[in-house]
Amino acid sequence: MKGFKSPPLLGRLSLLAAALIWGASFVGMKELTAVMSVQYVLAIRFTLSTLAMALVLLPRLRRLRWSTVWRGGVIGVFLYLAYVFQTYGVAQTTPGKNAFLTAIYCVLVPFMYWAVDRVRPDRFNVSAAVLAVLGIGMVSLDGDLSMGAGDALTIVGGVFFAAHMVAITKLSRGEDTLLITMMQFAGTAVCAWIGTPFEAAPSFAVFTPEILGVMAYLVLCATCLTLTLQTYGQKHTPPAAAAILLSLESVFGVIVSIIAGERPSPIVYGGFAVIFLSVLISETKLSFLRRAQGKQ
Repeated sequence: MKGFKSPPLLGRLSLLAAALIWGASFVGMKELTAVMSVQYVLAIRFTLSTLAMALVLLPRLRRLRWSTVWRGGVIGVFLYLAYVFQTYGVAQTTPGKNAFLTAIYCVLVPFMYWAVDRVRPDRFNVSAAVLAVLGIGMVSLDGDLSMGAGDALTIVGGVFFAAHMVAITKLSRGEDTLLITMMQFAGTAVCAWIGTPFEAAPSFAVFTPEILGVMAYLVLCATCLTLTLQTYGQKHTPPAAAAILLSLESVFGVIVSIIAGERPSPIVYGGFAVIFLSVLISETKLSFLRRAQGKQ
């Protein structure tokens, strides 16, 4: 029983749980976009997420600074752009494809850091990028080498998720992690509400118990809970192991999607595998293999 209480094991289980919850959320987003416009889905999701975090962080709100507000708001703009493209994408493609194509952000981050901090990507990053392009082609290109709109939008969303990660690194230094995350959610919500007048508002009939349950899952589990699990997990897990566990989000996304009825073709399965390999190479630089060889 003692082993189950150790921080390293609990840290890994926390990251695994976060990946599973995020993976399952792709199917939930697909269900919501079938009955509600994308801007309203995001506006409601991130407004409720902001309020939930505000309630939890009530004692900390007195420490909220202007720098936290504007920095969190800027990060929120990038998060909004990432989610809006991803969500428009999932409405026009399968949850499994959406999960794996979104995962390319892991490969893109080192190249964006290069543009911002002049830190040149290494050979692992370049190899991962080549594999990612190959995997994207296998997953997305049709027989006539054309790409569906949903897949293209998802890839753009992946680009903005990478930009969002860079923005977090650059703007969150010296800030309270949870407060700036709350303001990030608030910034995303504001952007989505600005976009709602351009789309049809959902009727009250849309909010069935099933839809409310999906929304509650996205708000409480896929947004607020996963943040807590990720924060705790990364605190007690080596970076390479954490990257592997979090990258399983796309794998869980496909598994849940298949359970829900998606049937990818063999070449798409191959593309999933290639993209997953590219993420592992980019995030871990195969350090776990080198350690295993060293022990031998």
